[in-house]
Amino acid sequence: MIQIKSKREIELMRCAGRIAANALAAAGRAVAPGITTGELNDLIKRAIEKDGAYPSFLGYAGFPGAACISINDEVIHGIPGPRKICEGDLVKIDVGATYQGYIGDCANTFAVGKVSDEAQRLIDVTRQCFYEGIKYARVGNRVSDISHAIQTCVEANGFSVVRKYIGHGVGAQLHEEPEVPNFGKPGCGPRLVSGMTIAIEPMVNQGVYTVKELSDGWTVKTRDGKLSAHYENSVLITEDGPEILTLADTM
Repeated sequence: MIQIKSKREIELMRCAGRIAANALAAAGRAVAPGITTGELNDLIKRAIEKDGAYPSFLGYAGFPGAACISINDEVIHGIPGPRKICEGDLVKIDVGATYQGYIGDCANTFAVGKVSDEAQRLIDVTRQCFYEGIKYARVGNRVSDISHAIQTCVEANGFSVVRKYIGHGVGAQLHEEPEVPNFGKPGCGPRLVSGMTIAIEPMVNQGVYTVKELSDGWTVKTRDGKLSAHYENSVLITEDGPEILTLADTM
């Protein structure tokens, strides 16, 4: 069942979203050659806890980290640890923060130093496709209108969109209804109504869209070993249009 949020719940989600976004922004500023994914994880955990929340991912279905940190051909769910980040890497960081029972969920892809033109284009297109999708996150549209816009943008730029993993509702639970795929025909799925909160998260591959899960039970890589990028925000559907809940403080 899709949960329609009350004014109080929406305000708590704004707080959770801001905390998650601030932690993600802090991690992005710290990304540099030589830092480990474990050090980034610790930074994110401290930032979330400092703001009175806790990391939504820590212990979720047994996940051992406070954030998912995935590099290059790793798509999502990378486990933080001793791995050092290198010049030219693409680093995907996915952060969730739970504040008074409600969750903000966001992700971004960071280029480490100088990357190839194609790698930078992959990052830029992935972010662009989120914003193409959110144009359709309006009352009266259907979930798949978002999905179709994302897929159209991805494929028009010569990339592929991951099918196995998708966006989702978010609120008191990290994953709620409805499912929000990044592909599909328009005009399908649940109708969008005011008070819905969803996580829209394009996962875009340089090569084929197929992926594989590693033996650690978490890390997902592209099937062909080519690069992947990820961009995500938690979004509130309102009568006046979509509101991004996971925006970092500008001060």
